[in-house]
Amino acid sequence: MLEKIDVVHFSPAGNTRKAALLLAQAMAGRTEEYDLTRPHNTGRSFGPGDVVIVAGPVYGGRLPAVMLERLAEIQGNGAFAVTLAVYGNRAYEDALIELDDSVEKQGCRRLASAALAAQHSIVTQLAAGRPDQEDAEEITRFAEEILSKYEEILSGKEQPGNYSVQGNRPYKNWNPMQAVPLVSDACIKCGLCAEKCPVEAIPREEPEKTDSAKCILCMRCVSICPEKARSLPEPLMAGLEQKLAPFRDIRGKNEWFL
Repeated sequence: MLEKIDVVHFSPAGNTRKAALLLAQAMAGRTEEYDLTRPHNTGRSFGPGDVVIVAGPVYGGRLPAVMLERLAEIQGNGAFAVTLAVYGNRAYEDALIELDDSVEKQGCRRLASAALAAQHSIVTQLAAGRPDQEDAEEITRFAEEILSKYEEILSGKEQPGNYSVQGNRPYKNWNPMQAVPLVSDACIKCGLCAEKCPVEAIPREEPEKTDSAKCILCMRCVSICPEKARSLPEPLMAGLEQKLAPFRDIRGKNEWFL
């Protein structure tokens, strides 16, 4: 195992972070996190002796634009990167290749990549509870393969980035849904949603409001509300549940690229 591994993640609902930490803990004795979900980051620099897991959620087959903006503040300087696109049981489409392109642009060397299934952030019945124990065991096996490849690269037997992932260039077009979570009378104005919103779309003084121009429907405010006072409009939820119904009884696959 490695002595230390860094984990860079954008994980509003927590599922991407959960998957990334499972891999990190299987690869190293110590983990350091850098949370891109926080709206005010100062950037981070790595070096050629570092191994970094970079993980992001899949939104409509792409990565969230705000994650890519914050990722652009990171300097790889030759660090080895393991990229993870975490998808909600439907498909990851162009998200992983987009993430790979992004980390290389920031000066990282690709060590390995994966698309991992996790609980859907909106329709939580999809892949509910994942990553689960079966995923954890699979991720542990993947970690062993990554470490083996890493040793081969250090010994000169292998080269980093000598593999391809699924996806297309140019990336698919995707426009976020034009909706925001609604707030019920159960809201006690505790301000937690405003404090934790990744894009500062909720005013601290008026947490019952949400700025639709900023909101990315990441569902953090819905998932963390202690009073369960926030939810998406019922017609929108019904439409999404109907659209994703064919994927409800399918166990999405974890896919590895080395």
